[in-house]
Amino acid sequence: MPRLGVLGTMVWDSIFGPEAGPDDAVHAWGGIAYSLAAADAALGPSWSLFPIAKVGSDLRSEADRFFETLRRVDSLEGVRTVDEPNNRVDLYYHRDDHGRRCERLTGGVPAWRADELVPLVASCDALFVNFIAGWELDLAATRALRSAFGGAIYADLHSLLLSVGEDGIRRLRPLDRWREWTENFDYLQVNEDELGTLAVDRDQDALVSAVLAGRTRAVFITRGERGVEWRCEATGRAGLVAPTTVETGDPTGCGDVFGATCFPALLNGIDVRDAVLSGVEATRRNARHRGAEGLRDVLAAAEPEISSPDRAASPIDAGAA
Repeated sequence: MPRLGVLGTMVWDSIFGPEAGPDDAVHAWGGIAYSLAAADAALGPSWSLFPIAKVGSDLRSEADRFFETLRRVDSLEGVRTVDEPNNRVDLYYHRDDHGRRCERLTGGVPAWRADELVPLVASCDALFVNFIAGWELDLAATRALRSAFGGAIYADLHSLLLSVGEDGIRRLRPLDRWREWTENFDYLQVNEDELGTLAVDRDQDALVSAVLAGRTRAVFITRGERGVEWRCEATGRAGLVAPTTVETGDPTGCGDVFGATCFPALLNGIDVRDAVLSGVEATRRNARHRGAEGLRDVLAAAEPEISSPDRAASPIDAGAA
């Protein structure tokens, strides 16, 4: 049975909406928990799921209870307990700002070393890497992983482009040596703010083209309520997939859910455009739900409810990315 490894960080979230007071926060698992729930719902019946994460000893038992709710997890060998306090994040959403937020991080589990990680992924056939903390892998470990691993790697850069201030507040930052980072991934995901930061002092379209000139097969740009833009330079394919309706619920985890739904679809041989459709629909379902607990069953019940205006000069209907 083929196995999908999902690498990232479990985060205990406290979510404050625009109107929330100090006692109104929603406390729930977040971070890679969203990716795991989405992948568990999206993987075909022939695939198993292999979480790869370091969890603080203060929250390991609670994390195990979450893992028990997933149906395709075949082993917790890749979940390692560490002495450091687990990552906890306060999320403050701004009124009328299209889901943008302020993040404050406390705690912090350590990064993976290459000698720890490479043996773990040897049993995997594909790998989903979600930079939730931003330091799960450094560039040297990422290169070692790419050199040792022959399967497809999908990466959501996310917090790789976020710094952590002394006050714990996370802020966007440029990514040094971005070419050396991106050349390690077969599929790449960023949101529009991250792309703007990645392309600071550069043309965004030119940067995406430069990324796609290497090994990367497709780039996915999440644009909040406007949907997801995607490009496959090698075949000249591009598009924008938008939901038929805009959800007004909780946007937390929508990017994590999109990638972890889209990638399994690609692994199952689904056309890239249809894979994006499935990912966008999953984000709509996620926005109606609070936190990652119970999300797997919500997503597994999904039915297509999407329109898909295509931005390509000539629409595409089939073929690999």
